[in-house]
Amino acid sequence: MRKWAVPLTVLGVGGVGALMFTPRGRTAIRWVFRRMQEAPEQIAQWNQTAQTELEKIQTALNELAESLRVSLAPRA
Repeated sequence: MRKWAVPLTVLGVGGVGALMFTPRGRTAIRWVFRRMQEAPEQIAQWNQTAQTELEKIQTALNELAESLRVSLAPRA
């Protein structure tokens, strides 16, 4: 794989360079940059949603553990 690193890099950079010379390519690159600027907001929103779900799961697990603790307690 090592001998392929340089040719693949040159091919990738050359492809991006060729893309920048076409009107459609420039439009695509602008679109990508605009979407990347919006990404932090979307990631933050996803992060908050995931945190809320994890808190719900933790609460459910705590309730389950408490229920098992009560049902497995030795009977007097």
